[in-house]
Amino acid sequence: MTLSAVELTQELIRFDTVNPPGNETPCAEHLGRLLEAAGFEIAYHPLAEGRNNLIARIGGNGAKLPLCFTGHTDTVPLGLQPWSVGPHAADIADGKLYGRGASDMKSGVAAFVVAAIELADRLEGTPGLVLVITAGEEVACQGAFDLVRRGDVLGEAGAIVVAEPSSNKPWIGHKGALWLKAVTAGVTAHGSMPEKGVNAVYKAARGIAKLEDFDFNVARHPVLGGPTLNVGTVQGGINYNSVPDRAEFGLDIRTIPSQDHGRLKEELESYLGPEVELEAIIDVDGVWTEPDDPWMTQVFAVMERIHGAKPEIESATYFTDASALTPAMGKPPTVILGPGEAAMAHQTDEYCVVARIDEAVTAYREIIEGWCGL
Repeated sequence: MTLSAVELTQELIRFDTVNPPGNETPCAEHLGRLLEAAGFEIAYHPLAEGRNNLIARIGGNGAKLPLCFTGHTDTVPLGLQPWSVGPHAADIADGKLYGRGASDMKSGVAAFVVAAIELADRLEGTPGLVLVITAGEEVACQGAFDLVRRGDVLGEAGAIVVAEPSSNKPWIGHKGALWLKAVTAGVTAHGSMPEKGVNAVYKAARGIAKLEDFDFNVARHPVLGGPTLNVGTVQGGINYNSVPDRAEFGLDIRTIPSQDHGRLKEELESYLGPEVELEAIIDVDGVWTEPDDPWMTQVFAVMERIHGAKPEIESATYFTDASALTPAMGKPPTVILGPGEAAMAHQTDEYCVVARIDEAVTAYREIIEGWCGL
């Protein structure tokens, strides 16, 4: 019986893996059983109780490193707006498969699992595959970084396919992310006597105003563009009639390959001055593979055959587990290629176009065949 990637996507959506709390283990074990039955060696690595990462391997000949596929099983919360469909019902209507995780990214995981299983009996004696299916990606790539910290579970890979949503377009990189918590301190006093205190909110406001004119002073990347900075949160004070003695604001900085995060944090500390203390909350590097990389040109050729047109050289706007996995697995060429719709990620009534799921299976199968010489 042929395993359907669309049906497997539906099965995965029906596992509630909203993070927090995650509870990815039942979903990971479902995939593990399918892969083990097809001949894969599987290993579970817990991020926390009920939150398993899964690594599955097959083949391997020592002459060439394996090809890695990666994806995550957790999803973001449903949001405050009501859904018009069951978020875990995995219903199909008008050529779209609906549900939380449909695009981000259970369709991508289902597609590469199906492609790998379809070719499993031909992979002995070839470079083989390693599938890295993570928990906790939606919160700072926790699962992937946990695997990296274990030190001996990942091994090296010759190339990586990240099945995040790209509408089956081959994206060759993404920016890094540096999220900083900025804190200012003051001295509290009664609101009727503000001269007796030091207002931490005023300090924060001065810092925020300065950031609007911050210049990274780096050349734009030809594909990724320039770095960006956004003040996403502001918090301060506990009541109207007290001088606030603490304020906090959050920075979301997206970086390009020429930037060093440690040096950038130091620059911002100097720019904002001693009134503002900075702490890194998320610090993940970007990923970039040159478009003329030999393997990347092969991937582009596969997608050109499937789509009937040469793909444009593009990058993802979001960051992925490749921030952890690519450097840990030997810095191989890495492509972001998945059936989901990037614009539907984290949205109410999230969906994936059904036809793209089977199209992704075709693409992954061809990529595996090319890597393994089938």
